[in-house]
Amino acid sequence: MALSDRGSLTDVDGLAVGHFDKATRGWRTGTTVVLADTPVTAGVEVRGGGPGTRETDALAPWNLVESIEAICLSGGSAYGLRAADGVVDFLAAQGRGYPVGTLPHEVVPVVPAAVIFDLGRGGQFRNHPDASFGTQAAAKARAPQHRRGSIGAGIGALAGGLRGGVGMASRRVTLRTDDTTTLTATVGALCVVNARGSLINPSSGLPWEAQSDLKAPSRSERTTLQKYLATVAPPSFNTTIGVVATDLVLTRPEATRLAMSAHDGLSRAIRPVHTLADGDTMFSMATGRHELPTNDRTAAISRLLAASADCVAAACIDAVLHATSIGNIAAYRDLVPSAFR
Repeated sequence: MALSDRGSLTDVDGLAVGHFDKATRGWRTGTTVVLADTPVTAGVEVRGGGPGTRETDALAPWNLVESIEAICLSGGSAYGLRAADGVVDFLAAQGRGYPVGTLPHEVVPVVPAAVIFDLGRGGQFRNHPDASFGTQAAAKARAPQHRRGSIGAGIGALAGGLRGGVGMASRRVTLRTDDTTTLTATVGALCVVNARGSLINPSSGLPWEAQSDLKAPSRSERTTLQKYLATVAPPSFNTTIGVVATDLVLTRPEATRLAMSAHDGLSRAIRPVHTLADGDTMFSMATGRHELPTNDRTAAISRLLAASADCVAAACIDAVLHATSIGNIAAYRDLVPSAFR
């Protein structure tokens, strides 16, 4: 699979993605918004020891809110949670949200959010996303969307000492609906990779998770990579956050399982992962374009969960492969260019 063919979260029908960031003097942070065209079922799973989140309790299957309109991912640590305010305002202006009255504008948009720690990474410590970042990212949401790398919420991200960023991937899953009929579903993922752990095996110079489109780097480049990694200390505070989605109809408990399976993908791509200093959080979204097979729903869900893990692992690696160097922080592709030949 070529780097340009890994797929996008927006391959899932009904989703758009928008990015807004600042990388001018004193700034290196941003926000990414996943916007649904109609309300979607959602779930969440938090496994990192230092999460920064908003409205995650609202997604619990036993709570009131049945569906959401958007998810906000942002830099800025806890300060960056303010970006979700802008997404809320953007949706409220369109009359989109949970109805709490009889008039069209009497709604409360529920926008779950998670943040990464990027404070002071090339920008001033108190320069972080606010509501305007969320508004502009939501306004820029497009489908299809193929931008990735050092953009949006990932513009200040690091991954095991290398540049991190935003990565995406998608998969098609064939499910049997009965003895003679099949259904092809889509699973997509978007990850903001800002990990303490590394995605690259320093011995081979390749990602821990095998990638068929990469070549073994030359010996000299592996040595360069090893020397670089030996001289940089992983940042003290981190986090990988993201969204995995499908175009199937899922119940709220099934959507929660989808978010749980996303962490299996993180574990395959990042070593170590879910540390005390990571706030690893994964959301799920089900846009409901297709009904799940009824003849063996358990088997269908199991295949869907496996595809979720595959997509998330690929999206994490995609972020590092597309990241770009800045200042004294190197990108993987610049240290081992022969891997891309």
